[in-house]
Amino acid sequence: MYLLMAAIFIVGYLCIALEHPLKLDKAASALLTAALTWAVLVLGADQILPLLELGTHNPADSSVFVVGELRHHLGEIAEILFFLLGAMTIVELIDAHGGFKVITDRIHTRKRVSLLWIIGLLTFFLSAVLDNLTTTIVMISLLRKLVRGRPERWLYVGVVVIAANAGGAWSPIGDVTTTMLWIGGQISAQGVITQLFIPSLICLLVPLIVLSFRLHGEAPRPRSQKHLGEKHPPVTTDFERNLVLALGLGALLFVPVFKTVTGLPPYMGILFGLGVLWVATEMLHRNKLAEHKHPLSVIGVLHRVDTPSILFFLGILLAVSSLATAGHLTQVATLLRDSLGNIFAINYAIGLLSAVVDNVPLVAGAMKMYPLVSDGMLASAAAEESGWLAQFVTDGRFWELLAFCAGTGGSSLIIGSAAGVAAMGMERIGFFWYIRRVTLLAFLGYTAGAAAYFAINML
Repeated sequence: MYLLMAAIFIVGYLCIALEHPLKLDKAASALLTAALTWAVLVLGADQILPLLELGTHNPADSSVFVVGELRHHLGEIAEILFFLLGAMTIVELIDAHGGFKVITDRIHTRKRVSLLWIIGLLTFFLSAVLDNLTTTIVMISLLRKLVRGRPERWLYVGVVVIAANAGGAWSPIGDVTTTMLWIGGQISAQGVITQLFIPSLICLLVPLIVLSFRLHGEAPRPRSQKHLGEKHPPVTTDFERNLVLALGLGALLFVPVFKTVTGLPPYMGILFGLGVLWVATEMLHRNKLAEHKHPLSVIGVLHRVDTPSILFFLGILLAVSSLATAGHLTQVATLLRDSLGNIFAINYAIGLLSAVVDNVPLVAGAMKMYPLVSDGMLASAAAEESGWLAQFVTDGRFWELLAFCAGTGGSSLIIGSAAGVAAMGMERIGFFWYIRRVTLLAFLGYTAGAAAYFAINML
């Protein structure tokens, strides 16, 4: 049963990767993979769970344990999904009001290289303030206003994924894994910013420099709707566009503030912001005709939210969580520790592994395998052990490098990060297209950033 779970996950992973040749939507593959892996786990719980030394050898008790773990993981996944739903709805509402026109009208260049650097750097710094997932959603919406045609736009979307993950790695609120380490006490806000900013920036600059030698000419701008024979969107005034843009971006920026003040999860902050924006738009358009008001309301834009990508996200995270519950990920992490030993090699491998499976359970496994070392523990340790244990204190090199590698290594594959999954769902980017055009760029940037951290701290 243990091996069968891994086999089902691999087959499901291949179906996701071969979405276009199979003509099977990746959301369907992800949901089937999730359901089957959890079904095998609960049916074989009396065989699998004793391997974890949990003491639940009774089949009935094992089934209860698995169902409890499923509910636990579903609660964590639901937080991400509700956050994603709220952020996508806010972005669609801004777009419906033409709010992004305020930004796109200020980007006058059509040169591919100039646009590349503007998009990359804007994403990098915005991701540190928001988070990589929200930033990806916002930037893809902007790119749709700047670049015509998916094959042309996909390369810029790939840069957005790299930049969003790099920008999120050096901020305590920029990536879910960095936030986990920050909340757990493994890193401090000041420490992660000062130590990871340069490696993260290099992680972005290397792909941008390489692409600058490859891109030439001008990027095609989207055709106006009148040339496409489409209906014009409802007319909004400058005041309405600016107000909704300000409220929408304010709602996104308010999320980390809400979390810091209340201690509640980020999805509560995004739902609060959506509620405020919902009330504001209802009041703003209350005197308009129904046919003009509906497209500018939250109810009217909900049908534009990409529900299949949310279901795909649900499926892939549930499938990965089943492997975490059964011990597959812990076994891989233990293998890394025993075979590599060196903290730089372990973290570099974890970063590459995060391109294949979700980085959240990987980081969670690392946090459990390597407990946080206090100053008292370090002082009482033997001399030969103190050097190794010093890597695991707050702001120790292991935790800082783990934040960087887990945050940026997933860019190597499009399903290796939340930003990549969102981009894949919104733009329907092919798995193998991303491998051919973006993977090497992301890998070079990731390796250069890790080498920069090593050089800064060791040489």
